[in-house]
Amino acid sequence: MQNRLKNFIGHSVKATDGDMGKVNEFYFDDLTWTIRYMVVETGSWLLSRKVLISVVALGDPDWELRSFPVNLTRDQVRASPDIDTKRPVDRQHEAQLHKYYQWPQYWEGGYGGIWGVTPYPVFENSLSMTPPEKNRHDDPHLRSTHEVTGYHIHASDGEIGHVEDFVVDDENWTIRYIIVTTGIFAVERKVLISTTWIKSVDWANSRIDLDRTREFVKNSPELGSSEALYRESSGKR
Repeated sequence: MQNRLKNFIGHSVKATDGDMGKVNEFYFDDLTWTIRYMVVETGSWLLSRKVLISVVALGDPDWELRSFPVNLTRDQVRASPDIDTKRPVDRQHEAQLHKYYQWPQYWEGGYGGIWGVTPYPVFENSLSMTPPEKNRHDDPHLRSTHEVTGYHIHASDGEIGHVEDFVVDDENWTIRYIIVTTGIFAVERKVLISTTWIKSVDWANSRIDLDRTREFVKNSPELGSSEALYRESSGKR
């Protein structure tokens, strides 16, 4: 099923031996538009530390109880490498985290887990990304959903609006659509923009360019008329 990422924020996360915390945000790989980590705010039991949990550690969500089970214990999380989620995530720290939990390294060509081996998605077009600076140590392709929310969206013939949310396939955690609040029509609309339409991302200027025209976007599905694409926060399928 497909769902809005904002529907997950605040969901409880359950370790095998008790409450772990609440979903705070997500990190995704901008080359494949695939969610890689859930950021969990642990609460008082771990001094409100924020921890990265790979999606391969997640079990089947309980939509009615708004919770995600995780195949980890609280002691495992307590002793895990501490990563500062306020800074760009360092690939070396990612490697330490994956080694500690024995998670497969997705940057080596896919990842395994409860869904088996999942290859990278194939897009209709190759994205043009801002080249990473030489000698940088963070992963230049790991992005925060909080960071990208609000980015300006430009069609091939002009600006059309800004990012409001994301629609994710919660089976393989691939972002299928960006929800865009448009500002070019007589009445403000929220439309679904396929990630396959993205031509380039300018991270320095908080801008996403599409290879579609404003008229094309105008005729794209509205959020309110696309309820079959995602599960509402009420938990109904």
